[in-house]
Order: sequence, then structure tokens, then C-alpha cells
Amino acid sequence: MTVVLTPGQQHESTVFPQLLEQGAVRRPGRGRPRLRPHRVVGDKGYTGRWIRAYCRRRGIRYTIPHQKREPRHGPFDRQLYRRRHRVENLIARCKQFRSLATRYDKRAESYRAMWVIAATILWLRD
Repeated sequence: MTVVLTPGQQHESTVFPQLLEQGAVRRPGRGRPRLRPHRVVGDKGYTGRWIRAYCRRRGIRYTIPHQKREPRHGPFDRQLYRRRHRVENLIARCKQFRSLATRYDKRAESYRAMWVIAATILWLRD
């Protein structure tokens, strides 16, 4: 699991490359973990041209809906995009922890650690 914090006024898509560089996907069986996922699914906030170009350069397939103002429309897998709600539900469940919802922690390191701990606790419960 990878967590990258941004300031409250900054959009999370600005740290998209950093987020992908930190993650490692475990291979089935033996071997080193992959550093690139097969596919990235994002909402309309990730429709920037540079994000799509970054994914193409790295050989990562993406499922990102186009905004209405964008002139070109390519193929879009609606079924795959609908599974994105699992991540959104995990974030909502993590916010049940009071310190995450209200941001009691002063330092970014302890706030990030609390996100990881909360997700781990929820993973162990299920």
C-alpha cells in the first residue's frame, strides 16, 4: 500500500508519478515485486494529458473517463471503472478513525503512519 500526502489546497493528481514510483505489486509465486501496475483507474480529476502520456511511456494501461470539454473520446471500460468504488469505500472506512477524520496529528509523518495503521487494521478485520 502506498500513501502520499499533499497539502490541503493541492490536488492529488500532482503527485501521481510519485505515487506510482513508490508502489510495488507482488508477483504470484516467486520473484521480485513489479514496480509498475498493469492498469491504473482514476476519476475525472486525472484526465490530464500528461498523466495519460506518463502511463503510455511506462506501459501502464489506464481507465480514466474523459471530461465533456475534451474533444477526443477513446475506449472506456465501464465495468472496470465501477470496481473503483472499493478504494473509495476503504477511504471512507479509514475515516471512521477519529484522528484521520479530524487530522489531530501535527506532523505529516505521524498522519501518514495513522493512514497505514488504519488500513492495516481494517484489512486484518476482514
